[in-house]
Amino acid sequence: MKRALPPLNALRAFEAAGRLGSFKDAAAELHVTHGAVSQQVRLLEEWLGAPLFERHNRRVKLTAAATAYLEEVGPLFEQLEQATARYGIPGTVSRTLTVSSLATFTLRWLVPRLATFRAEHPDLEVRVETSSGPLESLKESYDVIIRGGPDTFYGYVMQPFLSEERVPVCSPALLERFPLRYPADLRHHTLLHTSSLPRLWGDWLSSAQIPSLTPAAALTFDHFYLTLQAAIDGIGIAMGPTALVSDDLAAGRLVAPFAGPRLPSRSYCTYVPQEKVGDERVEVFCAWLRSEGSRLA
Repeated sequence: MKRALPPLNALRAFEAAGRLGSFKDAAAELHVTHGAVSQQVRLLEEWLGAPLFERHNRRVKLTAAATAYLEEVGPLFEQLEQATARYGIPGTVSRTLTVSSLATFTLRWLVPRLATFRAEHPDLEVRVETSSGPLESLKESYDVIIRGGPDTFYGYVMQPFLSEERVPVCSPALLERFPLRYPADLRHHTLLHTSSLPRLWGDWLSSAQIPSLTPAAALTFDHFYLTLQAAIDGIGIAMGPTALVSDDLAAGRLVAPFAGPRLPSRSYCTYVPQEKVGDERVEVFCAWLRSEGSRLA
């Protein structure tokens, strides 16, 4: 008996547009034009005999019925992708691993090490997208999500792979101009802050028993990687996470002028969707992360 299936290209366009909440983003993912996505969605609407999106100028919104439809259709595409990866002809199916990761962590820790992973697993392509958003707010489905933790989220399996502490760091050239023998010498320096982590310096100064210290100046950035770059450039002193500045300390781009105190910090963890657990690509990548993390420790 012939299956009553909708046009599959149209269904694919609907799934991408509904998942991403945008015809433009769906077109970019599918490597087609915005008009092609719109045309395919209209074709599916005609086939179903009902609208799928409410169109408001430049944005679209799923109808209530289409939202329920997407919740059933979306997992089918994931199952199809996984089945194809398992049973496809070797060499013809792209083995792609999608990762959502924190921007500063990606820039300063993950990217410098990805060449090692690619050398060990040349058949596995890794697509990394940066985000600091909570897991429940992610519009796209990822194979692995890297966030701080440990935290518990329904539907995800969590595993820590990298721990760190926070210590003051600065460039060697800055120390040559203005030596730092004791924590109290920070009063002669510029302290570098990140707007999303406003309490770091206050907590460290309290731990160093100089909570009322007033620095020569303060400079605040909106992204943490900018704060660390300012420290490397000799602009001031930053509170550096040991994991993210380890390469800079080893290369001599940064130094840690004080033995302590060290502020405790959250670990970096992998969060794997329950349906991805056991996936060979995911297992290989997460095992590699743990290996790199233990080597740094």
